[in-house]
Amino acid sequence: QVQPVESGGGLVQAGGSLRLSCAASGHTFSGYAMGWFRQAPGKEREFVAAISRRIYLTKYADSVKGRFTISRDNAKNTVFLQMNSLKPEDTALYYCAADSSSYGPSSKIEEYDYWGQGTQVTVSS
Repeated sequence: QVQPVESGGGLVQAGGSLRLSCAASGHTFSGYAMGWFRQAPGKEREFVAAISRRIYLTKYADSVKGRFTISRDNAKNTVFLQMNSLKPEDTALYYCAADSSSYGPSSKIEEYDYWGQGTQVTVSS
């Protein structure tokens, strides 16, 4: 199994950029599809982006398409989320998750087995 740990969140002005990282312990990292989700106060957790185990197929929520980029480095057991042109509505707690059951990329929250604790992203207007 893997244990994701997120980092890189913070406070940024609208239009700015942040890069989130997710380091996943475990020697079988390449065997997991990875995803990013987010949850704003009072709202349900929602899909942001996902990347497959290998080949690196990607999928994005419509709300972030063209602004966010997911990538992974299997040699470093790390997945990244580059966030550009940030908007106040991107403010949320961002979670990294690992999917052991599908090749990916999946937007289905129920397919993800292992979750990090989250990193806060706040975008001011």
